[in-house]
Amino acid sequence: MALLLTGCAGLRIDDSHRSQNQDSRVLFLVMHYTVGNFESSLKTLTEPSSAPVSSHYLVSEDPVRIYRLVDESRRAWHAGPSYWKGHAGLNASSIGIEIVNTGGTRRPDGGWDFKPFPPEQIEAVVALTKDIVARHKIRPERIVGHGEIQPRSKQDPGPLFPWKRLAEEGLIPWPDEALVAQLKAQYEQQLPDLAWFQAKLGEHGFAPAHSADLEETLDAYTRDQLIAFQMRYRPARYDGVPDAETAALLDACTRPGGLKLLKPAERVPYTSRY
Repeated sequence: MALLLTGCAGLRIDDSHRSQNQDSRVLFLVMHYTVGNFESSLKTLTEPSSAPVSSHYLVSEDPVRIYRLVDESRRAWHAGPSYWKGHAGLNASSIGIEIVNTGGTRRPDGGWDFKPFPPEQIEAVVALTKDIVARHKIRPERIVGHGEIQPRSKQDPGPLFPWKRLAEEGLIPWPDEALVAQLKAQYEQQLPDLAWFQAKLGEHGFAPAHSADLEETLDAYTRDQLIAFQMRYRPARYDGVPDAETAALLDACTRPGGLKLLKPAERVPYTSRY
């Protein structure tokens, strides 16, 4: 069928042939928390400001509802100066999901307290994720947190986001637990040096450390990456310190067969909620 484009005098485009050599422009799915309540989050994500931000979806908590703020065909401004597995500037190739949650608050002792996600809210996030992944064929290793793609300045979605639940739904891969236990015993005898951790973090997907960041003592750049990694795979302790369990998890995540899909993901339609 020939299509006449309005406003382009005499220009006709024949739309009758479609190439099979194509895929979605969406390569990544990025999880965030809002660090605010619904009203403030909606305002921040939709209204102009001196530092404008947006996301494709906003998932409220009480009541739970999915709001589409930016069409998936358009770029939202949610990922910032990001990097994952060789790709930089992920705004152009990702869909962002903002989850209403106040995030972390600093305690007097220097630690952090994070607010749990309500189960109903997580159900909505999981269903929305399945729907997006099915439509765009997003690869499991490309479902990431904001803190992973921008670890120097972000922590979201934080240590209480249930990444293991996404693994149990077949959406993301998870380290083989038997292998991790075996490797942990090995690394308890001899912990790798800092250069090994830096190399493994880069192999896993983080932005490689620059030569100026490479030191014999733990630097802030590596520490931030370790915190982001631990928040995802070892949320009970996310101090950014290289230890035997973190080494075992990194080793499993970067060796063939060390990461496994626990089951095939299935699409769950959720169109009535957004």
